[in-house]
Amino acid sequence: MDITPYLEKKIAPRAVFERLGEFATRPRFMVPKGPGAWEAVTWGAFADEIREIALFLHDVIGHEDRAAVFAPNRVEWASAALAIQAAGGVIVPVYPASTAQQASYVLSHADAKVVFVDTPELLGRIFEAWGDLPALDRVVVMSDGIDAAAVLEKRRAAGKRVPTMAEVDKKLYAWSRARGLGAARHKEDPAAFERRMMEVKLDQVGLMLYTSGTSGNPKGVPLTHENVSANGQDWLRCNAPLLEEGAVDLLWLPMSHIFGLGEMCLGNTLGWLTYLSDPATCLARLPEVKPSIFMSVPSHWEKIAHAAVHHSTPEARAKALAEATGGRLRYCLSGGAGLKREVKELFWESGILLVEGYGLTETSPTLTLNRHDAFRFDSVGKPLPQVELKLAEDGEILARGPNVFRGYHKDVDATREAFTDDGWFKTGDVGRFTEDGFLQIVDRKKDILVTAGGKNVPPANIEIRFKDDPFIAHVVVYGEGKKFLVAGVWLADEVVDKHLEGVAPQARPEARRALVQKRVDAVNAELASYESLKKFVVLDRPLTVEGELLTASLKVRRKKVYEAFRADFEALYDEGR
Repeated sequence: MDITPYLEKKIAPRAVFERLGEFATRPRFMVPKGPGAWEAVTWGAFADEIREIALFLHDVIGHEDRAAVFAPNRVEWASAALAIQAAGGVIVPVYPASTAQQASYVLSHADAKVVFVDTPELLGRIFEAWGDLPALDRVVVMSDGIDAAAVLEKRRAAGKRVPTMAEVDKKLYAWSRARGLGAARHKEDPAAFERRMMEVKLDQVGLMLYTSGTSGNPKGVPLTHENVSANGQDWLRCNAPLLEEGAVDLLWLPMSHIFGLGEMCLGNTLGWLTYLSDPATCLARLPEVKPSIFMSVPSHWEKIAHAAVHHSTPEARAKALAEATGGRLRYCLSGGAGLKREVKELFWESGILLVEGYGLTETSPTLTLNRHDAFRFDSVGKPLPQVELKLAEDGEILARGPNVFRGYHKDVDATREAFTDDGWFKTGDVGRFTEDGFLQIVDRKKDILVTAGGKNVPPANIEIRFKDDPFIAHVVVYGEGKKFLVAGVWLADEVVDKHLEGVAPQARPEARRALVQKRVDAVNAELASYESLKKFVVLDRPLTVEGELLTASLKVRRKKVYEAFRADFEALYDEGR
């Protein structure tokens, strides 16, 4: 497609309003309402929500004031986010999996003046954090049917420290009330919204995401409209031959993550029809929706590939993939973690290029991308047109370009540490370039284990080999300064229990261990001797967000896991075990 009309840099909300003349009555989103049932939300209705919420915020937030969204995906999530930006503010997404303490940290650190929240559970977490959020001026509940008083009393009955209903009433607004106030302002001054939106400059911060916090508290990453627009330009240039205007996508990625937020905004720019889904049902919906665009994470691509890989011929595998995906896929993107080469090759064999890239929140996010005319499945692609990359002496990937952020929110020390003296951003990842210019990721710099023998071992390179095993939930490799490596293993209990249904209860522990041993042996066969896992322990205490062993985006917090299970790991080095 010709992307020239879409290369002008602009703030994200403008894309919606510039399409209204042609698209006002067309569906922008399709919202699931039951098996096979969908409700359309038109471009015009979407624009009305954005305008009214932006005008509701008109006197509450000023330029670069922060406002948060703490909710699962829904159309109103997108409306609130774009409304915040159109009002000159900064959208602060909060992962829906965040505990009350985690949400409190982000909202407090960001000095958020407003939070949009959905579901009784998440509203309850806001009530628990209430006393720690003095800057919070308004709480907007995105579902009118939520009984805030009942949520509050339930938390109080559970022994939580929560505000009184009188205190809540001073700040609480229903979504419909917020829209009504914005609509009244629009009636009084029809030009107010357009005037405010057009005042927002590209060099203003428009988005602040919080890093996962795999070690320590998460850091706020302010991104300007210029950062995001520059990255969007490059992304369009690289992917243009695989994209089409008016495409259909199935969006399940959390909009609280830059991956999902980016997909939503791209759909606004290119006029897509977006079917909303969720992690649990999105794969089952593929044959029904028949999208031409699907962006997802490695575990989903691996599940799709599993439906086809057992067939004996390329034709049969292609047919199975078409049946699993709806048969119309044109652009496929995998992100969030490394994807196995075998999966990419399976899709390519069927004529589908499964694109993979590399980036970080701090780089808005993409640094490299495989593309239709230049790809290697053992790499994360080549640098984007406006991005400069080089390797430090220790192999760390350094980046520079208009998409790179300026520094962390309220953290001068972390900002100083994040950049070299001459202004290159230190990604914290170790990489290498192939002879033809493609980047390969070795591992996180700080996650490399150095064994007693002086061998540098990236634990993620071992752990990823267990990622598509249905019996295993998590594997964490351990062995800094040790003679050999060991691992903690967390099983997918429901899958394992079903597999062992015919095994006597007294024989179950040994059968579970044998199941793991078989998989460890298979992975060890692919590894060098110094990388292989000599011992392992099956652990029953789960890794959870609430236990602070997983981040809000469900990544393993390696240091926390090491601390929590150090005795179990160290016991594996005892003689005779």
